[in-house]
Amino acid sequence: MNAVAGLFGDYGIIIIPVLIFLGRIIDVSIGTVRIIFISKGLRILASILGFFEVLIWLIAIREIMANLDNPINFIAYAAGFGAGNYVGISIEHKISIGTLMIRIITQCDATLLVNCLRERGYGVTCVDAQGATGDVKVIFTVIRRAELDIVRSIIHEFNPKAFYTIEEVKYVTEHNPALIENRMYGLRRWITGLLTKRK
Repeated sequence: MNAVAGLFGDYGIIIIPVLIFLGRIIDVSIGTVRIIFISKGLRILASILGFFEVLIWLIAIREIMANLDNPINFIAYAAGFGAGNYVGISIEHKISIGTLMIRIITQCDATLLVNCLRERGYGVTCVDAQGATGDVKVIFTVIRRAELDIVRSIIHEFNPKAFYTIEEVKYVTEHNPALIENRMYGLRRWITGLLTKRK
């Protein structure tokens, strides 16, 4: 019986699996977000998260090794891993870090759509093209991922039948400094939202 089990007495058989489960959710969530940060080139944040990820993992595995006689600990460990992946992806979705390219293809007049996007501050490139059923307009714009819902609502408002695709952008040149300087925009917005809710 280790110190944690002794602290909770007879309730340790229940409390310890719960702590292991929660610990795994936290460390796997951190690990999921860390991997995404690495893919975005956020090395400092990824390194900080990596430290806490391993620290929490060591604490969780220590409790399992000290309580091998309780099979519930193993179930809690595995369940926490599964839940942690879900939570981590959900957090990353809320943070919305990164840059996207939207390609819009429409057969309708795209003047109002293009003008609206430009008025909102989005860079827009519009070219004539030939589609399967005739002439089309192809519209390109690069946006922050956190603004995806805004741009999609604009598309649906002015051209609800337009076909569009969304692609992840790995790198943006200095020709668009607004996107470079604000790649942490989604993270700041998420943290601000959490602080506002607490107030």
